[in-house]
Amino acid sequence: MKTIGLLGGMSWESTVSYYQALNRGVKASLGQLHSAKICMYSVDFQEIERLQHAGEWDETAKILCKAAQSVEAGGADFLLICTNTMHKVAPDIEAAIHIPLLHIADATGERLQQNGITKVGLLGTRFTMEQAFYRERIEQHFGIDVIVPDRSARETVHNVIYNELCQGEVRENSKQAYLAIIEALKAAGAEAVILGCTEIALLVQQADTTVPLYDTTAIHAQAAVEMAVQSHPTHKVEP
Repeated sequence: MKTIGLLGGMSWESTVSYYQALNRGVKASLGQLHSAKICMYSVDFQEIERLQHAGEWDETAKILCKAAQSVEAGGADFLLICTNTMHKVAPDIEAAIHIPLLHIADATGERLQQNGITKVGLLGTRFTMEQAFYRERIEQHFGIDVIVPDRSARETVHNVIYNELCQGEVRENSKQAYLAIIEALKAAGAEAVILGCTEIALLVQQADTTVPLYDTTAIHAQAAVEMAVQSHPTHKVEP
């Protein structure tokens, strides 16, 4: 089994979800007492968040490149960045290491494509929704049209992520606001909605709406499990 490298802590609330999903996925695949082999570097999110909102992305890249090199030195066979937003600096991180990077947008795009989705709504931080690094990767690599909420709704989504979910707070009024935004995306033609921030699944689950939701944390983790166990002799191959 391969060792999964994680860049976590952005926020640690969602990194917990990664850790659980990876171990449960390996257990489901290999059975017995198997669990995931993981090497993780968890950053101080306060430092990253400050640089994000200051627009100092080069500085965030330096921090994460150094962390990724530590994960590689620790024995990881491939790397996951446990956040959607910081994939903005994924090219810098890829250039700094010698192991593969499993990109969260690629894992999500592949799943959307497999399910025949041609137009999808995107929820995430303001950076993820408004900048090109995430949307264009899905549009260009997978031929899927990506739409985002209007400006007011984007601010709501962004603020809930940083001021509530990253603080471990899950509020019912915020859930209802998100569900209304999801319905608006459906009305605008979205066939499904990407939960494009690793914290959003803490607030909204598939049981809350009839609109198909694509939880990037779960999708990313499942892709990592498949990569980690694919050559293991007890790997259960799906029919």
